[in-house]
Formats: sequence, structure tokens, C-alpha cells
Amino acid sequence: MAEEKEKASVTKSRRAISRTTLLVISVVIIAALLVLAGLLISGVIFPSKARLILSTTTSTQNSGLLDYILPDFEQKYNVNVDVVAVGSGQALDNARSGDADVVLSHAPSLEDTFMHQGYGLFKWQVMYNQFAIVGPDADPAGVKHASTAAGAFTRIASNGSTFLSRADNSGTYTKELAIWKSAGLNTSDFGTWYKKVGKGMEETLQMSEELEAYTLTDEGTYYSVVQTLTIAELFRNDTNLFNQYSVIPSNPAKNEDVNVKYAVLFADWIVSPAAQNLIASYSVNGHQLFFPNAVPP
Repeated sequence: MAEEKEKASVTKSRRAISRTTLLVISVVIIAALLVLAGLLISGVIFPSKARLILSTTTSTQNSGLLDYILPDFEQKYNVNVDVVAVGSGQALDNARSGDADVVLSHAPSLEDTFMHQGYGLFKWQVMYNQFAIVGPDADPAGVKHASTAAGAFTRIASNGSTFLSRADNSGTYTKELAIWKSAGLNTSDFGTWYKKVGKGMEETLQMSEELEAYTLTDEGTYYSVVQTLTIAELFRNDTNLFNQYSVIPSNPAKNEDVNVKYAVLFADWIVSPAAQNLIASYSVNGHQLFFPNAVPP
């Protein structure tokens, strides 16, 4: 009888030990899972994607180019690119205020000022296309018969044909003002035929369609929406209409929150053969919109 009681006591003790062991193991497993979850959330085991803010001109976005080429960069470097598409002047101002890590723009004179002020680490050319003068197919000012862009603008002014100016500190607007200046004309002297619209390129083209007006456009945006327009490309054959795009990483010495690592990676990537080939292969409505011309450092 005593032996049976002893066996029962041992069995009971073993069961108690087993329950205790199981409880301890369960607590350890739960704790380990909590730690693992914390590591996952914090990105220690599987790092969360980095974030890069790209401030760029509307033409690179509206043309569809960025949607075409950026996935390659994002996948290669595990980064999300937030695109802020504005006029080139505003794109550079975003970087000045610390709201952009890298700039892709097409306003050489504004970019040179930006660099001179120390806001950019370096400036590398990326690609180019053409500016063009577009307007009603009837061409009442005879723009298509001009020999230079300045001559075409002079014809528009002399005829008093409606001209839409973006007037938004963009690269296109900067080019427009330079052409008026080379023609010896001052926009402050113009009459009601000259309209400042303060819109992006795509919206300005749509307004030109509605008003049967002339305007200056980059070919990338024009060809991306040409199937919805009846306004025609009337003049482009002038070396002064060359349209260069450049990449500029922001200088962390000016704004310490700049993601300089990924800004430089982006610049390196967009001038690389892989990205340059992507740019060259992008076309819309049968037109190649941008032509790579990077000179790798």
C-alpha cells in the first residue's frame, strides 16, 4: 500500500514538473515571438524600404518616363521614390528648403545658380530633347516659315496671335523668356494677346487647344498627349531649342536631413548604362521622348 502511494506521489510530481516545464517553454516561445515581431516591425531582420524624395519637372512625370524607369531603381536598391513634379524652378526651391533629396530638372541657368549657392553636391547631364513652338494648324502668324525661334516669336507678336505663357518659373518658361529677349522683345510691353496662365505643360497645351493659341512646349509632354490635340508642332529647328535635363543631389551641408546616400545612388543609377538604355527605349505614340546623353563620371 505504501509503495502504491509512493508511486502515485512520484507520478503526480512528474506531472507537475511536466506542466511547469510546458509553462516555462510556452512563456519562452511567446517571449521569443514577441521579440521577433519587434524586430520585424523595427526592420532589423527585414529592413523597411528607404525613402527618397525626387523633385522634378512636370515633363518627366506627365510624359510617363518616370513610371517607366523608376521601378528598376526601386527594386535594385530597396527604396521607394516619392516624386514631386513641379516646374524646374520650384523643384530647385524644394531642394533649397530641404524638401527634396535629389533634383531632376531642365533649367540650366537656374541650376547653375543653385550650384553656385552650394545647394547641390554636383550636377550631371542625363538626357535631352527639344523645345518646340506649337499652335493652330492654320498658323495665322506664319511660324512654320520662320528661320529661328526668335523669328517665330517675332511673327507671333507682330500678328497679335494669342500666345500662352506658363509663367511658372519652369524650365520651359525660362527658355521662353530667353527667346523673347533674343528677339529684342519685352513681355511687359505685350497686349492682351499674351496670356500668363501659371499652369503646368499638359494643362497649358490643353488650353492652347481650346483657345487656338501658340505656346512653347517640351516635346516629351507634347508627344505624350498629341493624340488628344489638334494643335500642330510648327517650329523646332533651332539649336536654341535644345532641352537638357540634369540630375543634382542635394548638399547635406545645407540641409542635414537630406538622404544623401540614396540621392547619390540615384544620380549614379540614372547615368548608368542600364538607366540610359531604359530612357532610350521609352516612346509614346511612336515618338522617342528623351535621348540619353550622360557622361559617366
